[in-house]
Amino acid sequence: MNRLTSSAPPSDGTVERRLRGISLLVVSVWMLLLTRLFYLQVVQGDVYKVSAERNSVRTQRVQAPRGAVLDRNFEALVDSRPAFEVLVVPHETEDVPATLTRISGLTGRDLEAVRKSYGTPRGRARFQPQRVAHDLDRDALASVEARLWALGGVLTQVSPVRGYRFGASAAHLLGWLGEVSPEQLREKEFQSYRLGDVIGRGGIERLLDSDLRGRPGGRNLLVDAHGKELDLLSLVEPQPGRNVVLTIDHQLQLAAETALDREQKMGAVVALDPRTGEVLALASRPAFDPNGFATGIDPEVWRGLTGDPHKPLMNRALQGQYPPGSTYKVVTAIGGLEEKLVDPHTEVYCGGSFRLGRRTYRCWKKEGHGSVNVHKALVQSCDVYFYKLGLELGVNRLAYYARALGLGSRTGIELGGEMPGLVPTKEWRQLRDGTQWVEGDTVSVSIGQGANLWTPLQLATSYAAIANGGTRYKAHILSRIEEPDGTVVRAVEPEVMGDAAISAQTLAIVRSGLSGVVNEPHGTGGVMRNLPGGVLAAGKTGTAQVVGMAAGERVDSEDLARQHRDHAWFVTYAPADDPRIVVAVLIEHGGHGGSAAAPVAREVVVRFLELEQGMYAGN
Repeated sequence: MNRLTSSAPPSDGTVERRLRGISLLVVSVWMLLLTRLFYLQVVQGDVYKVSAERNSVRTQRVQAPRGAVLDRNFEALVDSRPAFEVLVVPHETEDVPATLTRISGLTGRDLEAVRKSYGTPRGRARFQPQRVAHDLDRDALASVEARLWALGGVLTQVSPVRGYRFGASAAHLLGWLGEVSPEQLREKEFQSYRLGDVIGRGGIERLLDSDLRGRPGGRNLLVDAHGKELDLLSLVEPQPGRNVVLTIDHQLQLAAETALDREQKMGAVVALDPRTGEVLALASRPAFDPNGFATGIDPEVWRGLTGDPHKPLMNRALQGQYPPGSTYKVVTAIGGLEEKLVDPHTEVYCGGSFRLGRRTYRCWKKEGHGSVNVHKALVQSCDVYFYKLGLELGVNRLAYYARALGLGSRTGIELGGEMPGLVPTKEWRQLRDGTQWVEGDTVSVSIGQGANLWTPLQLATSYAAIANGGTRYKAHILSRIEEPDGTVVRAVEPEVMGDAAISAQTLAIVRSGLSGVVNEPHGTGGVMRNLPGGVLAAGKTGTAQVVGMAAGERVDSEDLARQHRDHAWFVTYAPADDPRIVVAVLIEHGGHGGSAAAPVAREVVVRFLELEQGMYAGN
């Protein structure tokens, strides 16, 4: 009985205390969770909202179209056209190798080329679109876009691509494009560029790259977890590049190139305005099509261009250095007249050869020219007259007058890579190989053989100085740079490089001889007669030996292998009494200047006169 009544637990409050402790703990945890939730969703809500949006935003660069390049008549030579491309965002793509293989199949592009274009993006680059296929046609684009739903991280866009409207025409002066290299990106000059950006690699494209390239824009896109575009959040429009206006007349450029191409001749043509130094045409053959570089040139094609023995990438107009042949005789004539060694009436007998010591130097005319003065010597290009006159002058005085005309130094044209040519002196020979200059060397130099080397551009500028009365203008090809709205940023004015310091009397005598070369019965430049409108031209032929001949040996160039034939020169200006154009032509291994180079010059001058007369008729 007592046992039964004493079985109830004592009520000492222990259980109640434990329950209250557990309840307090639970409430505290929940309060902590609710407080943290309030902090995250309310206090820090905006911050995390922006962060979440950023994780869903794709930043896409928008390339700016490069500025156009126009000729002097505002005909577009180079512009930009829209092109379709495929890009891959690495961090949005689950299986990159499989995706690249699929893109290769859909676009018809070589898989290795697609992989190379994709590269190995790391760091930030994994979150940026990588271009893997460029300049697609509409069928290829449609194939990709129809399957975008199954290609995570793949997108398409339109971007500008360079278009050279006339293919290989003016390729050397316009230049070409290429992707910026990783090495260049490490240089301060290229800090604003990114891997995949294109830069000018030659000609105007390189010279004015910073003006032409413009400023890229960008857009921020809201995308879902699969990379699908949901909304455009922001857009920065790209700024197109500036336009460049050249001094070139494309009609003259085409005339020069057509004349060279007709006979598949290697060489160069330079046409310029002797009153300003403006280059009107600058042609070099063989050439290349810069369109092949616009979207990335095939390695095999590049190896073919760089390995071609005919050097199609070389701008022969300002990089080719050649003996000037008889075009040099104006230098010898000017020196003799200025030094009073001869006057217009002084006669020298030419019997077909000239003997110095034990060596005989031949005249091009086997039977000789008889008694000739300076006028007749220029008209008929008598070698013996200039042998004797050059020997009296000496090589250093010849060099003085050559340099007075700007020979042996760069013309200053804006294009890179211009070669300086060579005007030899006694000191030059001593420094070069430690040997002494001998009189036989002077005899050769006096008719443009030996160590003399000129570029076609130098020849044109030197004869321009003769034609305009002695002023040496800087050759220039740039007229002005304009904003897309036409605002002129920079205009180029004619620049005088110096005065030839040759007397007006001497220049008049030489110009009379050059007119006779074209217009007198025995002149070597008769091809230039009968120009449109009765215009009279003046000029000089030249034939430059490529291989040396033994003393007294006379070999017809046509009997030699082509690579051993003489180079052919012809330089002309028109009208003879009021020159408005100078044209210099060099045909490599062409033989005689009068038959190989002069017809090319004629086509350019005729086209110039046709355009000029047509322009006047329209006024």
